[in-house]
Amino acid sequence: MTTYDAVVVGARVAGASTAMLLARAGARVLLLERSPYGSDTLSTHGLMRAGVLQLSRWGLLDQVAAAGTPPVTRTLFHYPGSSPVRISIRASHGVPALYAPRRHVLDRILVDAAAAAGAEVRHGVSVTDLLTDPGGRVTGVRGVDAATGTFTAYAKTTIGADGIRSTVASAVGAPVERASTAGGAVLYGYFDGLPTEGYEWAYGTATAAGLIPTNDGQTCVFVGTTPELLRLARRNGADAAFAELFGRAAPLLRDRLEAATRVGRLRGWSGQRGHVRRSHGPGWALVGDAGYFRDPITTHGMTDALRDAELLADGLLATWAGEQSEAVALSGYQAKRDRLSSQLFDVSDRIAGYGWDSAEIQQLLREVSSAMSDEVGLLQSLPPRLARPVATGLGELVSADMPGTGR
Repeated sequence: MTTYDAVVVGARVAGASTAMLLARAGARVLLLERSPYGSDTLSTHGLMRAGVLQLSRWGLLDQVAAAGTPPVTRTLFHYPGSSPVRISIRASHGVPALYAPRRHVLDRILVDAAAAAGAEVRHGVSVTDLLTDPGGRVTGVRGVDAATGTFTAYAKTTIGADGIRSTVASAVGAPVERASTAGGAVLYGYFDGLPTEGYEWAYGTATAAGLIPTNDGQTCVFVGTTPELLRLARRNGADAAFAELFGRAAPLLRDRLEAATRVGRLRGWSGQRGHVRRSHGPGWALVGDAGYFRDPITTHGMTDALRDAELLADGLLATWAGEQSEAVALSGYQAKRDRLSSQLFDVSDRIAGYGWDSAEIQQLLREVSSAMSDEVGLLQSLPPRLARPVATGLGELVSADMPGTGR
């Protein structure tokens, strides 16, 4: 019987990053993903400074750039009745620019990095249940592999990185400790022939829009509003709704959009409220949207996932090295995550309500900027995560940048 240090359920940004960091520290990791390798998923792609910093610290940012992801060196804000506000993205250590990679690009880079670090990666796998011991501690997973059939896998810790509707969270009954009051609605698509100066955000009456340059010379364009307004706008179809809402949010950008060519269909979601779940227990932990999700209108989800993967990995490594009890280490992980997320969770909720006017949205966006600065400061204080694993005389596996190693 094979027993892993960690089984990670979900190999998107949060799960693949967690698996990579644990494997780089010498842990034995099984990474499971239901979707095919290199597949796309719902996302608006924009990485903020903390997310880019993580990829740089992990030695992966060059691969993102080499995949043709355009550097973003300016952000434009469009408000009703005023000229665009242009803000230059200052280069700093580890962050030469911002980037917005397509998910089939970023997720593949992270999965490949996890595999290169020694993680066992299996795609086409659906986890159906958790294994527990007589005391109720989670000891692994049971599932179905499309290639080989049913399987079980045992682990010291089972990590749910399987999204908003997490199977792991459901199986352990992880309670929602905090919930948002609003859940916005979004439609988005990809366009050829739509030049941008960088990230461009626009805000109109009860609507918002964004232009995000991404791979293959394309621009991801989204519109956001309330679920009720989106339902009304969609009476004449998704295309008509997209055009109407974009015109409300960004009337001065409409000609630019109409001159572009959409590639593929529109995608979207509606009315998913944010949550903060209890994210740890005996033998299990949650990371990414499984544990913490807030409205995507502030385009911070991938950055959150990259940040929280390292917070969780550090907690688990401290536990396995005998430095802290599991309960202390993982409660510390959640406390740090929640402290860094609280302000952004609140302000995202207020923006997703779409009840603001022009002056109010500008104040809310200043609060977003303030919330992001704390996590950047924390991550800048951490060492690079590039060290090769070393084994202690007791057979415990640690990494050279692991807490307590003095390096």
